[in-house]
Amino acid sequence: MPRSLHAVAGWLRHLVPCVVIAAAATPAVGQPAEEGFSGKRAFAHLQAICRLGPRPSGSEGMQQQRALLSEHFTALKATVERQPFAIRDRRSGKPVRMENLIVRFHPERKERVLLAAHYDTRPFPDRDPTNPRGRFIGANDGASGVAVLMELGRFMPAMPGPLGIDFIFFDAEEYVVGPRDPYCLGSIHFARQYVNDPPGHTYRCGVVLDMVGDARLRIPQELHGITWPETRPLVEGIWAAAAEIGAREFVARPGPAVEDDHVPLRSIAGIPTCDVIDFDYPHWHTTRDTPEQCSAESLETVGRVMIHWLETREPLTGRRR
Repeated sequence: MPRSLHAVAGWLRHLVPCVVIAAAATPAVGQPAEEGFSGKRAFAHLQAICRLGPRPSGSEGMQQQRALLSEHFTALKATVERQPFAIRDRRSGKPVRMENLIVRFHPERKERVLLAAHYDTRPFPDRDPTNPRGRFIGANDGASGVAVLMELGRFMPAMPGPLGIDFIFFDAEEYVVGPRDPYCLGSIHFARQYVNDPPGHTYRCGVVLDMVGDARLRIPQELHGITWPETRPLVEGIWAAAAEIGAREFVARPGPAVEDDHVPLRSIAGIPTCDVIDFDYPHWHTTRDTPEQCSAESLETVGRVMIHWLETREPLTGRRR
């Protein structure tokens, strides 16, 4: 995921085949999941993703992950759409094919909530003190948000109306090979498409899940989310939902401002979006960002909070239903 605002000066300068997951059977479509959110199952998804190896944009690992996700959500009877785009690699000058993946539950509902995660990994672990051009797996920074959404998908067919739910998996959130390369290319493309070619539905609000698997999880309120007036009630509603179920890992105090996929969703597309992120992760962008540094308990905490929030609150205002 991108750098904190404490490390960079503003985001505007940046604008210039299938693997089978061993998991329990999914419930019948339209029926509630038989049990609550399973951190164990989510962690199995995380491990399966990491077994694909590095997954930078345009790579074989990314293609395999895309096929894995398409099969997983199709089995849950979701509508899976691909949103292709391409950039030119700064090193080779060659085009790199990229795709956002859009997963829709209850597509007939015209007002929707967007839950997102980036599913690419950084090309290199450039912050690693000994091997900055080594092999980067991205267990927390990439796979954790994806794994939570994979498990959340079991609950979406039975989610009561009137709002539909879209999961968006953004490509090229950090296709960064040099100091001047931009972040968040997938969400920028998605936001521009939303404005330039309206899809026939509107998003009431959005939530980005990023770096939510740290075994020592602590999620403060990302600073943009509580300073943007339209997203502060959204943040307060999510953290209130966390407090109601005893999720102490959600800390109702300001954290750093982070340049992540929620920024273009809000600033370009006008979708009030917040970031659920634990940016204090010692293995960020190093070879040690592996499943061993993550935990099923952390994934379960985040998943349970998101379900409780969706089930009990009006998503944008945060008021209880």
